[in-house]
Amino acid sequence: MAATPRKSRTARRILAAGAGLVTVGALVAAMPSAGAAGDRFGGGHGHGHGHGKGQGRLVDVQLLSFNDLHGNLEPPTGSSGRLTHLNEDGTTRTIEGVGGVEYLATHLRQARKGNPYSVTAAAGDMIGASPLVSGLFHDEPTVEALNKLKLDVTSVGNHEFDEGARELARMQNGGCHPTEGCFEKGKRFKGADFPYLAANVTNEKSGKPLLDPYFVWERNGVRIGFIGVTLEGTANIVSAEGIKGLKFGDEVETINKYAKVLERKGVKSIVALLHEGGLPASGAYNYDCDSPGPGNGISGPIVDIAKNVSPQVDALVTGHTHQAYACTIPDPAGKPRTVTSAASFGRLYTDTTLTYDRRTNDIVRTAVASANHVVTRDVKPAEDMTRLIDRWKTLAAPIANRPVGHVAADIENPLDPQAYEKPLGDLIADAQLEGMAPADKGGAQLALMNPGGIRAPLTHKASGAEGDGVVTYGEAYTVQPFTNMMTAVDLTGAQLVTALQQQVSGANLASPKILQVSKGFTYTLDMTKAGADRIVVSSVRLNGEPIDPAKTYRVAMNEFLSGGGDGFAVLKDHKNKLVGASDLDMFTAYLTAHSSASAPLPVPAANRITVIK
Repeated sequence: MAATPRKSRTARRILAAGAGLVTVGALVAAMPSAGAAGDRFGGGHGHGHGHGKGQGRLVDVQLLSFNDLHGNLEPPTGSSGRLTHLNEDGTTRTIEGVGGVEYLATHLRQARKGNPYSVTAAAGDMIGASPLVSGLFHDEPTVEALNKLKLDVTSVGNHEFDEGARELARMQNGGCHPTEGCFEKGKRFKGADFPYLAANVTNEKSGKPLLDPYFVWERNGVRIGFIGVTLEGTANIVSAEGIKGLKFGDEVETINKYAKVLERKGVKSIVALLHEGGLPASGAYNYDCDSPGPGNGISGPIVDIAKNVSPQVDALVTGHTHQAYACTIPDPAGKPRTVTSAASFGRLYTDTTLTYDRRTNDIVRTAVASANHVVTRDVKPAEDMTRLIDRWKTLAAPIANRPVGHVAADIENPLDPQAYEKPLGDLIADAQLEGMAPADKGGAQLALMNPGGIRAPLTHKASGAEGDGVVTYGEAYTVQPFTNMMTAVDLTGAQLVTALQQQVSGANLASPKILQVSKGFTYTLDMTKAGADRIVVSSVRLNGEPIDPAKTYRVAMNEFLSGGGDGFAVLKDHKNKLVGASDLDMFTAYLTAHSSASAPLPVPAANRITVIK
């Protein structure tokens, strides 16, 4: 597909989010002109209402969307590169080998053909927790790829704040890294051609948004407004230092506020890009979450949000939960409204037809159609993306290709939210315990690992020339890309039990976050009960001995957890913290110490948490 002119960059503004913190510059309040915006937009296939060419009163606008890419430029491996397909007879089958930005680009470009009104949007976490080929370079490669994909707009997600607001500013505005400089000789990072939206992220003192709250796409008089927000709980799941001085507001209140602003500007067709999501009853990407019956449908935070977002908003593109769905959830007026999510890692994209009425300047909601499409690898990979990946892989190769261990088979990190204990989680927790157990390293007796910090499986099949079963540093990095520092802290037995209860209560009630535990630490999780009662307190044991509520235990965990991240507030109440090496260093050291070509690591049994369903 021929390159299309880029919209011109407008001036940026710099906002101060706290004392001494210069944060992201955003696009000025004025939106791109109709000509500048319209020049960028190519075609696509619609769902066909017979009026898609834009000559009459009704115009089909194609909305292509995705979410939670997390810098997965290369095809994801193992469970990260799979999808579940629901057959007509109710059985399921696994689709192997999906995703990869070379293939996502081809699918999107093919989808646009024939549709003059096509806009591409995303719902956050485009970067962060990225594989080494992007993460090693602070995600400059991913932003460059998204520019080539002709992404028009995205909301921020929590992972856009992994390196703080200053680095998010650089992602938007460009410039070389403040400490590592420019990664390619003679090249300066240009930043994102598309706007990041963060309507509910504001300066605590001034109340002003960190980034533009909305963006208006326009072509030939057809105007659609996009409001972008991240989940209100972002502050609980990112490093506090990087977001100092920022406030994360209520999603519904913020979207409703800016829907009114857009209406006053004459923009009546509105899409919310929301980095928060739901949990469909089935993990199949093509599950009909509108099907009636007990146990069907969709649950999670998105349900209440969607039911309260103003009817002025015509569709919600969501993310964060890494699930796939194209549902209708009633708005406050009781009318059905499309809510979508395209799983994660570029394995799917969503194609939504928004039928625009030129007379009312609004979307005909009854005509909205939406479906998720698999990013298969049976299409020709996009050559520009292949060149981009090869260029950055060459730069990363000296670090990425170093062998650090051997595995006997795939050690999985299942994406199924009901896969509470993960084989890879056991392995990582054991590595952390071993690294922090020596008396001079912290004296840890057990380790706890947050499941969201495990980003990919370890796969047996070689990803390059290293040979099957060999784990490279790049592969280990993809598993644990945050490079969190490890800590050993004092917790009482009562606090330990409370931490287990916080997995399934409070902030984690609707979507449990089950900590991965080291060998010797066992307990029973009774999912037939509710809330904190799901933890069978009498079953909690360390090396076979019941946990004593009054006794002090030394517990290893990363700094994110010891700071109370992921809703584990009790972990902030620790004492006697000792900081050790990084989680990645401990992981690679463990792999090297416990495996060889002749004696590769076996798959952990994942039998530490007994689950009653």
